[in-house]
Amino acid sequence: MKKWMIILAALFLTGFLLSGSAYAVRKGGTLNFMAPYGGDLSTLDLTKTSRYQDYLVGMNIHRGLYRWDAQNSVPVLDLPESLEISADKKTYTFKLRPNITFHNGRQLVTDDVIWSFTRIATMKPSAPAFRYINMIEGAKDLHEGKISTFTGMKKIDDLTFQIVLTAPIDLSYSLWFPAVVIYPKEEVERLGDAFGTNPVGCGPFKFVKWVKGSEVILEKFDNFYMEGMPYLDKVTYKIMGEAAARDLAFKARELDATIVGAVNYPEYKADPVISKNMIEVAEMFTRLVGMNPDFKPFADKRVRQAINYAIPSDLIIEKILKGKAFPARGYLPSSSPAFDPDGKKYEFNPEKAKALMKEAGYENGFVVERAIGTANKSWGTGIYEAMMPYLKKIGIELKIQQMEGAAMDARIRSSDFDMFIWSLDSGPDSLETMSRWKSDVDVGSGNYVKFKNAEFDKLLDQAAVAETDAEKNELVKKADAIFTEEAPVWFFNYNKAIMAFHPWVHNLSKVAPEMMFQDLTAVWVDETSPRANEK
Repeated sequence: MKKWMIILAALFLTGFLLSGSAYAVRKGGTLNFMAPYGGDLSTLDLTKTSRYQDYLVGMNIHRGLYRWDAQNSVPVLDLPESLEISADKKTYTFKLRPNITFHNGRQLVTDDVIWSFTRIATMKPSAPAFRYINMIEGAKDLHEGKISTFTGMKKIDDLTFQIVLTAPIDLSYSLWFPAVVIYPKEEVERLGDAFGTNPVGCGPFKFVKWVKGSEVILEKFDNFYMEGMPYLDKVTYKIMGEAAARDLAFKARELDATIVGAVNYPEYKADPVISKNMIEVAEMFTRLVGMNPDFKPFADKRVRQAINYAIPSDLIIEKILKGKAFPARGYLPSSSPAFDPDGKKYEFNPEKAKALMKEAGYENGFVVERAIGTANKSWGTGIYEAMMPYLKKIGIELKIQQMEGAAMDARIRSSDFDMFIWSLDSGPDSLETMSRWKSDVDVGSGNYVKFKNAEFDKLLDQAAVAETDAEKNELVKKADAIFTEEAPVWFFNYNKAIMAFHPWVHNLSKVAPEMMFQDLTAVWVDETSPRANEK
Protein backbone atom coordinates (compact mmCIF):
# COMPACT_ATOMS: atom_id res chain seq x y z
CA MET A 1 0.00 0.00 0.00
CA LYS A 2 2.79 2.42 0.94
CA LYS A 3 4.61 1.71 -2.32
CA TRP A 4 1.38 2.25 -4.25
CA MET A 5 0.78 5.65 -2.64
CA ILE A 6 4.37 6.75 -3.41
CA ILE A 7 3.85 5.76 -7.04
CA LEU A 8 0.62 7.80 -7.11
CA ALA A 9 2.42 10.82 -5.74
CA ALA A 10 5.13 10.46 -8.37
CA LEU A 11 2.53 10.19 -11.11
CA PHE A 12 0.83 13.31 -9.81
CA LEU A 13 4.06 15.29 -9.95
CA THR A 14 4.80 13.90 -13.39
CA GLY A 15 1.36 15.02 -14.51
CA PHE A 16 2.12 18.50 -13.26
CA LEU A 17 5.36 18.59 -15.23
CA LEU A 18 3.98 17.18 -18.46
CA SER A 19 0.73 19.12 -18.69
CA GLY A 20 0.55 22.58 -20.23
CA SER A 21 3.86 22.34 -22.13
CA ALA A 22 5.69 22.35 -18.81
CA TYR A 23 9.11 22.28 -20.49
CA ALA A 24 8.60 26.04 -20.72
CA VAL A 25 7.29 26.54 -17.18
CA ARG A 26 7.99 30.04 -16.02
CA LYS A 27 8.05 31.07 -12.39
CA GLY A 28 6.70 34.37 -11.13
CA GLY A 29 3.94 36.76 -12.04
CA THR A 30 0.40 37.30 -10.82
CA LEU A 31 -2.82 35.49 -11.69
CA ASN A 32 -5.95 37.62 -11.61
CA PHE A 33 -8.63 35.03 -10.89
CA MET A 34 -12.22 35.39 -9.68
CA ALA A 35 -14.61 34.41 -6.91
CA PRO A 36 -17.78 34.33 -9.02
CA TYR A 37 -20.49 32.97 -6.72
CA GLY A 38 -22.75 35.67 -5.36
CA GLY A 39 -21.45 38.37 -3.06
CA ASP A 40 -18.47 38.64 -0.75
CA LEU A 41 -16.76 35.75 1.00
CA SER A 42 -18.08 34.98 4.48
CA THR A 43 -14.95 33.45 6.07
CA LEU A 44 -11.65 31.78 5.26
CA ASP A 45 -12.04 29.45 8.26
CA LEU A 46 -13.24 26.67 5.98
CA THR A 47 -14.56 24.36 8.69
CA LYS A 48 -17.15 27.01 9.60
CA THR A 49 -18.66 27.54 6.16
CA SER A 50 -20.67 25.67 3.55
CA ARG A 51 -20.14 28.28 0.80
CA TYR A 52 -18.20 27.35 -2.31
CA GLN A 53 -17.24 31.04 -2.62
CA ASP A 54 -15.15 30.58 0.53
CA TYR A 55 -13.78 27.16 -0.39
CA LEU A 56 -12.44 28.13 -3.81
CA VAL A 57 -10.19 30.77 -2.25
CA GLY A 58 -9.36 29.03 1.03
CA MET A 59 -8.31 25.74 -0.58
CA ASN A 60 -5.14 27.44 -1.84
CA ILE A 61 -4.32 28.71 1.65
CA HIS A 62 -5.10 25.53 3.57
CA ARG A 63 -4.48 21.82 3.03
CA GLY A 64 -6.00 18.54 4.24
CA LEU A 65 -5.18 14.84 4.32
CA TYR A 66 -6.38 14.43 0.74
CA ARG A 67 -6.85 16.66 -2.28
CA TRP A 68 -8.67 16.21 -5.57
CA ASP A 69 -6.54 14.97 -8.48
CA ALA A 70 -8.33 16.57 -11.45
CA GLN A 71 -6.28 14.70 -14.04
CA ASN A 72 -7.44 11.28 -12.82
CA SER A 73 -10.68 12.53 -11.20
CA VAL A 74 -9.98 10.85 -7.85
CA PRO A 75 -8.91 12.00 -4.38
CA VAL A 76 -5.24 11.39 -3.55
CA LEU A 77 -3.07 11.82 -0.47
CA ASP A 78 -1.92 15.36 0.23
CA LEU A 79 -0.34 16.01 3.64
CA PRO A 80 0.45 12.33 4.36
CA GLU A 81 3.28 10.67 2.44
CA SER A 82 1.88 7.17 2.95
CA LEU A 83 -1.19 5.26 4.07
CA GLU A 84 -1.93 1.73 5.20
CA ILE A 85 -5.52 0.43 5.36
CA SER A 86 -6.47 -2.59 7.46
CA ALA A 87 -7.99 -5.71 5.91
CA ASP A 88 -11.46 -4.78 7.23
CA LYS A 89 -11.07 -1.26 5.71
CA LYS A 90 -11.90 0.38 9.04
CA THR A 91 -8.45 1.44 10.26
CA TYR A 92 -6.40 3.99 8.31
CA THR A 93 -2.77 4.55 9.37
CA PHE A 94 -1.33 7.79 7.97
CA LYS A 95 2.27 8.98 8.00
CA LEU A 96 2.67 12.73 7.45
CA ARG A 97 5.31 14.26 5.22
CA PRO A 98 8.17 15.51 7.41
CA ASN A 99 8.65 18.76 5.47
CA ILE A 100 5.25 20.45 5.98
CA THR A 101 5.28 23.82 7.71
CA PHE A 102 2.51 26.25 8.47
CA HIS A 103 2.77 29.80 7.20
CA ASN A 104 3.93 30.86 10.69
CA GLY A 105 7.02 28.64 10.28
CA ARG A 106 6.05 25.76 12.62
CA GLN A 107 6.13 22.14 11.47
CA LEU A 108 2.78 20.38 11.02
CA VAL A 109 2.52 17.27 13.22
CA THR A 110 0.01 14.63 14.27
CA ASP A 111 -1.35 16.75 17.13
CA ASP A 112 -2.50 19.36 14.60
CA VAL A 113 -4.56 16.78 12.73
CA ILE A 114 -6.24 15.43 15.85
CA TRP A 115 -6.87 18.94 17.20
CA SER A 116 -8.37 20.13 13.88
CA PHE A 117 -10.74 17.16 13.66
CA THR A 118 -11.70 17.52 17.33
CA ARG A 119 -12.48 21.19 16.73
CA ILE A 120 -14.81 20.26 13.87
CA ALA A 121 -16.62 17.70 16.03
CA THR A 122 -17.04 20.01 19.04
CA MET A 123 -17.71 23.36 17.40
CA LYS A 124 -20.86 25.22 18.51
CA PRO A 125 -22.96 25.85 16.55
CA SER A 126 -22.23 22.70 14.60
CA ALA A 127 -19.56 22.98 11.93
CA PRO A 128 -20.78 22.33 8.36
CA ALA A 129 -17.62 20.23 7.98
CA PHE A 130 -18.85 17.72 10.59
CA ARG A 131 -20.70 15.69 7.96
CA TYR A 132 -17.33 14.79 6.42
CA ILE A 133 -15.91 13.24 9.61
CA ASN A 134 -18.99 11.79 11.31
CA MET A 135 -18.05 8.27 10.16
CA ILE A 136 -15.00 8.30 12.45
CA GLU A 137 -15.45 6.29 15.64
CA GLY A 138 -16.43 8.56 18.52
CA ALA A 139 -17.23 11.58 16.31
CA LYS A 140 -20.94 11.59 17.11
CA ASP A 141 -20.40 11.11 20.85
CA LEU A 142 -17.82 13.89 20.84
CA HIS A 143 -20.23 16.09 18.89
CA GLU A 144 -22.98 15.46 21.47
CA GLY A 145 -20.65 16.08 24.43
CA LYS A 146 -20.77 12.49 25.68
CA ILE A 147 -16.98 12.12 25.56
CA SER A 148 -14.07 14.57 25.68
CA THR A 149 -11.46 12.87 23.48
CA PHE A 150 -11.67 11.58 19.93
CA THR A 151 -11.68 7.80 20.43
CA GLY A 152 -11.39 7.09 16.71
CA MET A 153 -8.13 9.06 16.34
CA LYS A 154 -4.89 7.74 17.84
CA LYS A 155 -1.46 9.34 17.88
CA ILE A 156 1.38 6.88 17.22
CA ASP A 157 4.19 9.43 16.95
CA ASP A 158 4.65 13.02 15.80
CA LEU A 159 4.12 12.08 12.16
CA THR A 160 1.99 8.93 12.40
CA PHE A 161 -1.63 8.50 13.47
CA GLN A 162 -4.62 6.23 13.00
CA ILE A 163 -8.24 6.91 12.14
CA VAL A 164 -10.77 4.19 12.98
CA LEU A 165 -14.11 4.18 11.16
CA THR A 166 -17.49 2.90 12.26
CA ALA A 167 -17.98 1.20 8.89
CA PRO A 168 -15.70 0.21 5.99
CA ILE A 169 -15.86 3.16 3.60
CA ASP A 170 -13.42 4.97 1.33
CA LEU A 171 -12.41 7.83 3.60
CA SER A 172 -10.73 9.75 0.78
CA TYR A 173 -14.06 10.81 -0.73
CA SER A 174 -14.96 12.66 2.45
CA LEU A 175 -11.61 14.09 3.50
CA TRP A 176 -10.59 15.64 0.16
CA PHE A 177 -13.29 18.28 0.50
CA PRO A 178 -11.97 21.81 1.22
CA ALA A 179 -13.96 22.05 4.46
CA VAL A 180 -11.74 19.43 6.16
CA VAL A 181 -8.37 21.14 6.52
CA ILE A 182 -5.61 21.17 9.13
CA TYR A 183 -4.96 24.29 11.20
CA PRO A 184 -2.27 25.43 13.67
CA LYS A 185 -3.98 25.39 17.06
CA GLU A 186 -2.03 28.35 18.43
CA GLU A 187 -3.14 30.66 15.59
CA VAL A 188 -6.81 29.73 15.85
CA GLU A 189 -6.77 30.25 19.61
CA ARG A 190 -4.79 33.50 19.37
CA LEU A 191 -7.04 35.06 16.75
CA GLY A 192 -10.42 33.60 17.73
CA ASP A 193 -13.14 34.66 15.29
CA ALA A 194 -10.59 36.86 13.51
CA PHE A 195 -8.89 33.70 12.19
CA GLY A 196 -11.54 33.67 9.45
CA THR A 197 -10.26 37.02 8.15
CA ASN A 198 -6.56 36.43 8.89
CA PRO A 199 -6.06 32.73 8.17
CA VAL A 200 -2.84 30.79 8.65
CA GLY A 201 -2.53 27.56 6.69
CA CYS A 202 0.06 25.27 5.14
CA GLY A 203 -1.00 25.55 1.49
CA PRO A 204 0.91 26.89 -1.52
CA PHE A 205 -0.15 30.51 -0.93
CA LYS A 206 -0.17 32.73 2.16
CA PHE A 207 -2.98 35.13 2.97
CA VAL A 208 -2.09 38.80 2.45
CA LYS A 209 -5.23 40.92 2.38
CA TRP A 210 -9.01 40.75 2.02
CA VAL A 211 -10.62 43.93 0.75
CA LYS A 212 -14.24 43.35 1.63
CA GLY A 213 -16.48 43.03 -1.40
CA SER A 214 -13.57 43.61 -3.77
CA GLU A 215 -10.69 41.14 -3.69
CA VAL A 216 -8.58 38.65 -1.76
CA ILE A 217 -4.80 38.70 -2.28
CA LEU A 218 -2.51 35.71 -1.69
CA GLU A 219 1.25 35.40 -2.14
CA LYS A 220 3.58 32.49 -2.75
CA PHE A 221 4.61 30.43 0.29
CA ASP A 222 8.31 29.73 -0.21
CA ASN A 223 8.36 26.78 2.19
CA PHE A 224 5.50 24.84 0.62
CA TYR A 225 6.12 21.11 0.89
CA MET A 226 6.28 20.56 -2.91
CA GLU A 227 9.74 21.75 -3.85
CA GLY A 228 9.81 24.56 -6.43
CA MET A 229 6.09 25.21 -6.19
CA PRO A 230 3.92 27.16 -6.50
CA TYR A 231 5.04 28.85 -9.71
CA LEU A 232 3.07 32.08 -9.30
CA ASP A 233 4.25 34.87 -7.02
CA LYS A 234 0.76 36.15 -6.33
CA VAL A 235 -2.92 35.35 -6.84
CA THR A 236 -5.64 37.99 -6.70
CA TYR A 237 -9.22 36.74 -6.45
CA LYS A 238 -11.59 39.40 -7.77
CA ILE A 239 -14.98 39.10 -6.07
CA MET A 240 -17.30 39.31 -9.08
CA GLY A 241 -20.76 37.78 -8.82
CA GLU A 242 -22.13 39.38 -11.98
CA ALA A 243 -21.50 37.59 -15.27
CA ALA A 244 -21.57 40.86 -17.23
CA ALA A 245 -18.86 42.38 -15.05
CA ARG A 246 -16.67 39.28 -15.42
CA ASP A 247 -17.17 39.32 -19.19
CA LEU A 248 -16.04 42.94 -19.45
CA ALA A 249 -13.04 42.39 -17.15
CA PHE A 250 -11.97 39.29 -19.07
CA LYS A 251 -12.16 41.03 -22.45
CA ALA A 252 -10.23 43.99 -21.01
CA ARG A 253 -7.51 41.51 -19.89
CA GLU A 254 -8.09 42.47 -16.25
CA LEU A 255 -9.10 38.88 -15.50
CA ASP A 256 -6.83 36.06 -16.65
CA ALA A 257 -9.65 33.52 -16.59
CA THR A 258 -13.41 33.49 -16.08
CA ILE A 259 -16.30 31.11 -15.55
CA VAL A 260 -18.56 31.15 -18.62
CA GLY A 261 -22.33 31.30 -18.26
CA ALA A 262 -25.04 30.38 -20.76
CA VAL A 263 -25.42 34.02 -21.88
CA ASN A 264 -21.79 34.33 -23.01
CA TYR A 265 -21.17 30.74 -24.06
CA PRO A 266 -22.28 31.06 -27.74
CA GLU A 267 -20.16 34.20 -28.19
CA TYR A 268 -17.08 32.69 -26.56
CA LYS A 269 -17.47 29.45 -28.50
CA ALA A 270 -17.57 31.41 -31.78
CA ASP A 271 -14.56 33.58 -30.95
CA PRO A 272 -11.49 32.30 -32.87
CA VAL A 273 -9.12 33.00 -29.96
CA ILE A 274 -11.22 32.37 -26.85
CA SER A 275 -12.66 29.14 -28.25
CA LYS A 276 -9.16 27.66 -28.32
CA ASN A 277 -8.66 28.55 -24.67
CA MET A 278 -11.65 27.03 -22.91
CA ILE A 279 -11.94 23.94 -20.76
CA GLU A 280 -15.24 22.25 -19.97
CA VAL A 281 -16.35 19.33 -17.85
CA ALA A 282 -19.56 17.56 -16.89
CA GLU A 283 -19.73 18.94 -13.39
CA MET A 284 -21.09 16.56 -10.78
CA PHE A 285 -24.46 18.23 -10.40
CA THR A 286 -27.63 16.74 -11.89
CA ARG A 287 -30.51 19.05 -12.78
CA LEU A 288 -33.88 17.38 -12.46
CA VAL A 289 -37.56 17.64 -11.57
CA GLY A 290 -38.47 15.55 -8.54
CA MET A 291 -41.94 14.03 -8.30
CA ASN A 292 -43.67 13.46 -4.96
CA PRO A 293 -45.24 9.97 -4.86
CA ASP A 294 -47.75 11.23 -2.28
CA PHE A 295 -49.39 13.03 -5.21
CA LYS A 296 -51.36 10.07 -6.56
CA PRO A 297 -50.50 10.26 -10.29
CA PHE A 298 -46.79 10.29 -9.48
CA ALA A 299 -47.09 7.05 -7.52
CA ASP A 300 -47.46 5.33 -10.91
CA LYS A 301 -44.16 4.64 -12.70
CA ARG A 302 -45.89 4.88 -16.08
CA VAL A 303 -46.82 8.51 -15.44
CA ARG A 304 -43.28 9.36 -14.36
CA GLN A 305 -41.88 7.68 -17.45
CA ALA A 306 -44.43 9.46 -19.64
CA ILE A 307 -43.17 12.83 -18.39
CA ASN A 308 -39.60 11.83 -19.30
CA TYR A 309 -40.66 10.83 -22.82
CA ALA A 310 -42.91 13.88 -23.29
CA ILE A 311 -40.26 16.60 -22.87
CA PRO A 312 -37.49 17.29 -25.43
CA SER A 313 -34.71 17.93 -22.92
CA ASP A 314 -32.07 18.20 -25.67
CA LEU A 315 -34.04 20.98 -27.36
CA ILE A 316 -34.49 22.90 -24.10
CA ILE A 317 -30.76 22.64 -23.43
CA GLU A 318 -30.02 23.98 -26.89
CA LYS A 319 -32.55 26.82 -26.92
CA ILE A 320 -32.77 27.92 -23.27
CA LEU A 321 -29.33 27.00 -21.93
CA LYS A 322 -27.53 27.81 -25.21
CA GLY A 323 -25.96 24.35 -25.19
CA LYS A 324 -24.30 24.87 -21.81
CA ALA A 325 -25.30 21.49 -20.35
CA PHE A 326 -25.00 17.79 -21.08
CA PRO A 327 -28.29 15.87 -21.51
CA ALA A 328 -28.86 13.55 -18.55
CA ARG A 329 -28.74 9.80 -18.95
CA GLY A 330 -29.72 8.60 -15.49
CA TYR A 331 -28.70 10.30 -12.26
CA LEU A 332 -24.92 9.84 -12.34
CA PRO A 333 -23.11 12.34 -14.62
CA SER A 334 -20.71 11.30 -17.36
CA SER A 335 -17.76 12.35 -15.17
CA SER A 336 -18.74 9.73 -12.54
CA PRO A 337 -16.73 6.48 -12.51
CA ALA A 338 -20.04 4.58 -12.43
CA PHE A 339 -21.60 6.36 -15.41
CA ASP A 340 -22.97 4.00 -18.06
CA PRO A 341 -22.62 5.53 -21.56
CA ASP A 342 -24.84 2.77 -22.93
CA GLY A 343 -27.53 3.11 -20.27
CA LYS A 344 -31.12 4.04 -20.92
CA LYS A 345 -31.86 7.59 -22.03
CA TYR A 346 -35.40 8.91 -22.31
CA GLU A 347 -35.57 10.20 -25.86
CA PHE A 348 -38.32 12.59 -26.93
CA ASN A 349 -41.27 10.33 -27.84
CA PRO A 350 -44.65 12.04 -27.37
CA GLU A 351 -46.62 9.10 -28.75
CA LYS A 352 -45.08 6.73 -26.23
CA ALA A 353 -45.78 9.28 -23.50
CA LYS A 354 -49.47 9.43 -24.49
CA ALA A 355 -49.70 5.63 -24.55
CA LEU A 356 -48.22 5.37 -21.05
CA MET A 357 -50.64 8.00 -19.71
CA LYS A 358 -53.57 6.09 -21.19
CA GLU A 359 -52.30 2.81 -19.79
CA ALA A 360 -52.00 4.37 -16.34
CA GLY A 361 -55.60 5.66 -16.49
CA TYR A 362 -54.70 9.33 -16.97
CA GLU A 363 -55.65 9.75 -20.61
CA ASN A 364 -57.41 13.02 -19.69
CA GLY A 365 -54.44 14.25 -17.68
CA PHE A 366 -54.36 16.11 -14.38
CA VAL A 367 -53.26 19.38 -12.76
CA VAL A 368 -50.04 19.70 -10.76
CA GLU A 369 -50.98 22.36 -8.20
CA ARG A 370 -47.59 22.76 -6.52
CA ALA A 371 -44.74 22.88 -9.06
CA ILE A 372 -42.12 24.70 -6.99
CA GLY A 373 -38.83 26.23 -8.11
CA THR A 374 -36.50 29.21 -7.84
CA ALA A 375 -35.75 31.95 -10.37
CA ASN A 376 -32.49 30.26 -11.39
CA LYS A 377 -32.16 30.54 -15.16
CA SER A 378 -30.58 27.12 -15.62
CA TRP A 379 -32.79 25.05 -13.32
CA GLY A 380 -35.66 27.22 -12.18
CA THR A 381 -39.20 28.10 -13.04
CA GLY A 382 -38.22 29.20 -16.56
CA ILE A 383 -37.55 25.53 -17.33
CA TYR A 384 -41.06 24.69 -16.13
CA GLU A 385 -42.38 27.23 -18.63
CA ALA A 386 -40.40 25.56 -21.40
CA MET A 387 -41.82 22.17 -20.37
CA MET A 388 -45.45 23.25 -20.19
CA PRO A 389 -46.41 23.12 -23.91
CA TYR A 390 -45.13 19.55 -24.13
CA LEU A 391 -46.77 18.41 -20.91
CA LYS A 392 -50.02 19.96 -22.09
CA LYS A 393 -49.99 17.57 -25.05
CA ILE A 394 -50.31 14.64 -22.64
CA GLY A 395 -52.89 16.45 -20.49
CA ILE A 396 -50.67 17.70 -17.66
CA GLU A 397 -51.06 21.30 -16.46
CA LEU A 398 -48.55 22.95 -14.14
CA LYS A 399 -49.29 25.64 -11.58
CA ILE A 400 -45.90 27.18 -10.85
CA GLN A 401 -44.84 28.59 -7.48
CA GLN A 402 -41.58 30.56 -7.53
CA MET A 403 -39.69 31.13 -4.28
CA GLU A 404 -36.27 31.78 -2.79
CA GLY A 405 -33.86 28.88 -2.39
CA ALA A 406 -34.09 28.62 1.40
CA ALA A 407 -37.89 28.59 1.28
CA MET A 408 -37.88 25.93 -1.41
CA ASP A 409 -35.41 23.82 0.53
CA ALA A 410 -37.77 23.87 3.53
CA ARG A 411 -40.74 22.94 1.35
CA ILE A 412 -38.87 20.01 -0.20
CA ARG A 413 -37.64 18.67 3.14
CA SER A 414 -41.21 18.72 4.49
CA SER A 415 -42.65 17.11 1.30
CA ASP A 416 -44.77 20.21 0.70
CA PHE A 417 -44.71 19.97 -3.09
CA ASP A 418 -45.96 17.95 -6.03
CA MET A 419 -42.95 18.77 -8.22
CA PHE A 420 -39.68 20.55 -7.54
CA ILE A 421 -36.93 21.58 -9.95
CA TRP A 422 -33.40 21.73 -8.61
CA SER A 423 -29.72 20.97 -9.07
CA LEU A 424 -28.51 18.13 -6.82
CA ASP A 425 -24.99 17.03 -5.97
CA SER A 426 -24.21 13.83 -7.91
CA GLY A 427 -20.57 13.10 -7.10
CA PRO A 428 -17.78 12.41 -6.73
CA ASP A 429 -18.24 9.14 -4.78
CA SER A 430 -20.70 7.13 -6.87
CA LEU A 431 -21.80 4.97 -3.93
CA GLU A 432 -22.41 7.89 -1.58
CA THR A 433 -24.19 9.77 -4.36
CA MET A 434 -26.70 7.00 -5.07
CA SER A 435 -27.12 6.12 -1.39
CA ARG A 436 -29.26 9.22 -0.86
CA TRP A 437 -32.04 7.32 -2.68
CA LYS A 438 -31.96 4.23 -0.43
CA SER A 439 -35.23 3.18 1.21
CA ASP A 440 -33.92 3.90 4.73
CA VAL A 441 -32.95 7.49 3.91
CA ASP A 442 -35.67 9.94 4.87
CA VAL A 443 -36.77 13.08 3.05
CA GLY A 444 -34.85 15.39 5.37
CA SER A 445 -31.63 13.51 4.65
CA GLY A 446 -31.92 13.79 0.88
CA ASN A 447 -34.37 11.18 -0.43
CA TYR A 448 -36.74 13.93 -1.53
CA VAL A 449 -38.81 11.69 -3.81
CA LYS A 450 -39.21 8.89 -1.21
CA PHE A 451 -37.67 6.37 -3.56
CA LYS A 452 -37.99 2.76 -2.38
CA ASN A 453 -36.70 -0.25 -4.27
CA ALA A 454 -35.41 -3.43 -2.61
CA GLU A 455 -33.17 -4.48 -5.51
CA PHE A 456 -31.65 -0.98 -5.64
CA ASP A 457 -30.89 -1.16 -1.90
CA LYS A 458 -29.36 -4.63 -2.26
CA LEU A 459 -27.00 -3.51 -5.02
CA LEU A 460 -25.75 -0.56 -2.96
CA ASP A 461 -25.27 -2.76 0.11
CA GLN A 462 -23.15 -5.08 -2.03
CA ALA A 463 -21.22 -2.12 -3.43
CA ALA A 464 -20.40 -0.95 0.12
CA VAL A 465 -18.40 -4.14 0.80
CA ALA A 466 -16.96 -4.60 -2.70
CA GLU A 467 -13.30 -5.61 -2.82
CA THR A 468 -12.32 -3.23 -5.63
CA ASP A 469 -13.43 0.13 -6.99
CA ALA A 470 -14.24 -1.53 -10.31
CA GLU A 471 -16.59 -3.98 -8.61
CA LYS A 472 -18.15 -1.21 -6.56
CA ASN A 473 -18.80 1.00 -9.56
CA GLU A 474 -20.28 -1.85 -11.59
CA LEU A 475 -22.84 -2.49 -8.83
CA VAL A 476 -23.60 1.23 -8.53
CA LYS A 477 -24.03 1.42 -12.30
CA LYS A 478 -26.73 -1.27 -12.06
CA ALA A 479 -28.41 0.65 -9.24
CA ASP A 480 -28.46 3.80 -11.36
CA ALA A 481 -30.12 1.81 -14.15
CA ILE A 482 -32.91 0.80 -11.76
CA PHE A 483 -33.33 4.41 -10.63
CA THR A 484 -33.51 5.53 -14.25
CA GLU A 485 -36.08 2.88 -15.16
CA GLU A 486 -38.25 3.79 -12.17
CA ALA A 487 -38.04 7.47 -13.18
CA PRO A 488 -38.80 9.14 -9.82
CA VAL A 489 -37.51 12.34 -11.44
CA TRP A 490 -37.43 13.98 -14.85
CA PHE A 491 -33.80 13.66 -15.89
CA PHE A 492 -32.80 17.04 -17.35
CA ASN A 493 -29.06 17.63 -17.54
CA TYR A 494 -25.58 17.60 -16.03
CA ASN A 495 -24.05 21.03 -15.73
CA LYS A 496 -21.44 21.84 -18.37
CA ALA A 497 -18.95 23.87 -16.39
CA ILE A 498 -16.80 26.05 -18.65
CA MET A 499 -13.76 28.17 -17.93
CA ALA A 500 -12.20 30.53 -20.47
CA PHE A 501 -8.65 31.77 -20.06
CA HIS A 502 -6.18 33.93 -21.91
CA PRO A 503 -3.40 32.19 -23.87
CA TRP A 504 -0.74 33.14 -21.34
CA VAL A 505 -2.37 31.02 -18.59
CA HIS A 506 -1.26 27.39 -18.24
CA ASN A 507 -2.35 24.32 -16.23
CA LEU A 508 -5.92 25.15 -15.22
CA SER A 509 -7.79 21.89 -14.65
CA LYS A 510 -11.11 20.22 -15.48
CA VAL A 511 -12.37 19.75 -11.92
CA ALA A 512 -15.52 17.64 -12.14
CA PRO A 513 -16.84 18.11 -8.56
CA GLU A 514 -16.69 21.92 -8.98
CA MET A 515 -14.80 23.72 -11.76
CA MET A 516 -13.83 26.59 -9.45
CA PHE A 517 -12.01 24.24 -7.06
CA GLN A 518 -8.80 25.07 -8.91
CA ASP A 519 -5.61 23.99 -7.15
CA LEU A 520 -3.29 26.76 -8.30
CA THR A 521 -0.07 25.07 -7.17
CA ALA A 522 1.06 24.24 -10.72
CA VAL A 523 -0.65 27.08 -12.60
CA TRP A 524 1.75 29.52 -14.28
CA VAL A 525 1.71 32.49 -16.64
CA ASP A 526 4.12 33.02 -19.51
CA GLU A 527 5.93 36.21 -20.51
CA THR A 528 3.01 37.45 -22.65
CA SER A 529 0.90 37.99 -19.52
CA PRO A 530 0.34 41.65 -18.64
CA ARG A 531 1.10 40.58 -15.07
CA ALA A 532 4.14 38.40 -15.87
CA ASN A 533 6.49 40.56 -13.83
CA GLU A 534 4.18 41.53 -10.97
CA LYS A 535 5.14 40.50 -7.46
